[in-house]
Amino acid sequence: MTQTSPPTTQAPVVLHVGCGHKNPATLHSTFKTGEWKEVRLDIEPSVEPHIVASITNMDRVPSASVDAVWSSHNLEHLWAHEVPLALAEFRRVLRPDGFLLLTLPDLTPVARLVAAGKLEEPAYESPSGPITPLDILYGHGPALANGHHYMAHKTGFTVGTLQAHLESAGFTTGEVWSEGFDLWAKVRA
Repeated sequence: MTQTSPPTTQAPVVLHVGCGHKNPATLHSTFKTGEWKEVRLDIEPSVEPHIVASITNMDRVPSASVDAVWSSHNLEHLWAHEVPLALAEFRRVLRPDGFLLLTLPDLTPVARLVAAGKLEEPAYESPSGPITPLDILYGHGPALANGHHYMAHKTGFTVGTLQAHLESAGFTTGEVWSEGFDLWAKVRA
């Protein structure tokens, strides 16, 4: 009788883009089930990611090699013309059955506060301290003051504009929604 080996299973891989310093709290709960393998990618070498790269050019990540891309507050740091490049890279590295989960600031509630004359008043408390509409629009003031200029916000989104960008990049199934001051999207190619 011939013996066969049991099939090997490999943990699904989540590419955590713009990961920052290693901190399990920054990984979305979707990926904290114990089955996911996190691969960290960041433009800043000092945060010691697995891969140092920009989200607009992730050529060190093979095509169709990850099961998910997790992006938390990254796209707003790009110039508007770079957003399609980043979304194309996210789609390129995803396996055909993979998905993109992302969150970023929602400019709709921010615009309401600005229109109400509350540009510099705290909108909410974060682990980094109070966040104002000005911080949401242009980047967290204290981080920028400390020389972290790559943290500046250069573009922004509403539910409609994020949906349009995702569709233009070829993401055709999924959803985009607003939650407080954040937009969320979970989409498949």
